[in-house]
Amino acid sequence: MKLVIGNRIYSSWSLRGWLLARQSGLPLEIEVLPLRQPDTSARIRAHSPAGKVPLLIDDGLLVWDSLAMAEYLAERAPGAGIWPSGFAARSVARSVSAEMHSGFQALRGAWPMNLKRMGQALPPDDATSADIARIDAIWRDCRDRFGAGGNFLFGAWSAADAMYAPVVSRFLSYRDGMPDDIRAYCGAVWDHSYMQEWRQDAAAETWAIAEIDGL
Repeated sequence: MKLVIGNRIYSSWSLRGWLLARQSGLPLEIEVLPLRQPDTSARIRAHSPAGKVPLLIDDGLLVWDSLAMAEYLAERAPGAGIWPSGFAARSVARSVSAEMHSGFQALRGAWPMNLKRMGQALPPDDATSADIARIDAIWRDCRDRFGAGGNFLFGAWSAADAMYAPVVSRFLSYRDGMPDDIRAYCGAVWDHSYMQEWRQDAAAETWAIAEIDGL
């Protein structure tokens, strides 16, 4: 398989796709296309009909949406635990992943992912605060109902954690005064071996997006 992604420092959707592919355990080639360059759009469209990253290419088959990647990789690697094993947990995991996929626009706009920025609080507006409150509620509900077997939303690491990993990054970058349980979950995600691998590769990148770095 080949996965086409954007800058690891900034590309939240690329992180989700990569985490899913990494969890699958399948052999993987990575191509990085730097975002917001004059030729970025053309280079992405040379690969992807949607003109977006991430894009998964598997023996000529294109999969260009993160949730579609979760389903595809769960079928290709059924033993990888991409979705929780229990019916109820799996249903809720898909629901909260879909909510992340389609929602939280205020948070995304106000607090873009930036792995170079850690612990520099940026006060949220009302819409962003509402998104934060909803995310806290999702995480607590998943942890309370399904998280007893480990440190993640459904105990073991799953697609739901991959979908919320960029939010963890945003919280660590911009959020001040996190409750202890939310901070503990963020720490578990941040220290996961997959995230450590991503962060190490991100640290070697030299591309910069000035409007994000300048927040």
